[in-house]
Amino acid sequence: MGSSQPIEYIFLAGSVLLFLSILASKISGKFGIPALLIFLSVGMLAGSEGVGGIHFDDAGIAKSLGTIALAFILFSGGLNTNLAATRKVVWKGLSLSTFGVLITAVVVGYFSSWIFKIPLAEGFLLGAVVSSTDAAAVFSILRSRSIALKGQLKSLLEFESGSNDPMAVFLTIMLIQFIQSPGLSIGYFCLQFIQQLVLGLSVGFLTSRAIVYAINHLHLEYEGLYPVLTFALVLFTYGITTALGGNGFLAVYLLGLLLSAQTLQHKTSLMRFHEGLAWLMQIAMFLTLGLLVFPSQLLPVAIPGLIIAAVLSFLARPLAVFISLAFFKMELNEKVMLSWVGLRGAAPIVLATFPLLAGVPNAALIFNVVFFVVLISVLIQGTSIPFVAKWLNVNAPFIRKARFPIELEQREGVDAELLDYIVPFNGKSVGKAIYELNMPVDSLVVLVCRNEKFIIAKGSTVIEGGDVLLALITKRNANQVRKILSETKQENP
Repeated sequence: MGSSQPIEYIFLAGSVLLFLSILASKISGKFGIPALLIFLSVGMLAGSEGVGGIHFDDAGIAKSLGTIALAFILFSGGLNTNLAATRKVVWKGLSLSTFGVLITAVVVGYFSSWIFKIPLAEGFLLGAVVSSTDAAAVFSILRSRSIALKGQLKSLLEFESGSNDPMAVFLTIMLIQFIQSPGLSIGYFCLQFIQQLVLGLSVGFLTSRAIVYAINHLHLEYEGLYPVLTFALVLFTYGITTALGGNGFLAVYLLGLLLSAQTLQHKTSLMRFHEGLAWLMQIAMFLTLGLLVFPSQLLPVAIPGLIIAAVLSFLARPLAVFISLAFFKMELNEKVMLSWVGLRGAAPIVLATFPLLAGVPNAALIFNVVFFVVLISVLIQGTSIPFVAKWLNVNAPFIRKARFPIELEQREGVDAELLDYIVPFNGKSVGKAIYELNMPVDSLVVLVCRNEKFIIAKGSTVIEGGDVLLALITKRNANQVRKILSETKQENP
């Protein structure tokens, strides 16, 4: 797909590929195949060695598109994260996203150097590229197969997946610099790491405060301009952080995470906009990366690629999990589950374009191996997650989140929230009428979602396990209402 092609043909090809990817994503929900694999497959089929015959080999465009896409995907991930739940797992998540990533890179790097007979630094570079996880594929499978996870596993996986990409990016860039300039000292890289960390956290925090003020005080005439405003500020946050020498991916993820807990005007529409934008970015990125790869070049690395995938899944990831969480109290089955769901996804393939553009020796080998490892990881680990969760007894009853037909737009000065609560099957409120719940006087249950049907709440409405209650509450009573609805019965000894 060169620049000589008329723009209308590029638009036509792009729209057809997007449409086919969306249609093919139905397979993901029906058969539990990760959407990532579907999008990559469509791109490969459309490529020069596929039925589409589209020739695309520009790693620079792929890297630029992938970088922008990852920034918006991470921001959306942070924006849709429950910050209160994240606080409970923050230290575990940080340990996994730093020490865990480093351990994974070292173990995979050592075996890569030995198997492919390449210098140790290039082996470590391959290890660094595949060191970050992709939980988006995991949770798309869990939702499509109606699987939930017990305890803090879901929150921990979400936080790890959003916070470990910056570490993988740093290790990749550091190793490329080391290969090209072997004289650089360890002290230089330590200073670089501190600089990227401090600037990433600082800019992410400062821009979050600025965005909250801008959204709540600019009073734009048109509501449609607010998504445009956040779009521009996400790009600004990534751009200014990177220009200053910080980690832009860390900044945008922190930005989304901090905004998730703030009261923003038009917050619901903003979250929907960025969720849709994140899907668009994922599809565009995976299609581009699928076009970039040549399937015939994957065959020579198939056997060693399988070995690397096995080392990653059965040695490197488990070591990373058990060592990183050694000082935290967790059950053995939870750690085993964390070890198995360490899927590789978008970030490794994007990072694999960095050595190509830098002209690193064996860069083509690294790219093809990484692409193959990601495919194997998604195909085998991704499709087996529901069975492994059940086998390890870490799955929980799955309750699909209700989409209520009414909303309350958050505005500054309005001390009210419209929140939904899932009633546990062994909850104390089960079997009680709403008037028996002892709710605060300024709180009101508005709707009940039961078996995907909505019931207008009355004082005499009897609550059943698994009901999703939509309550209009004052913010000061949120915790009290949550406690009333989530309280469970004591089990018999």
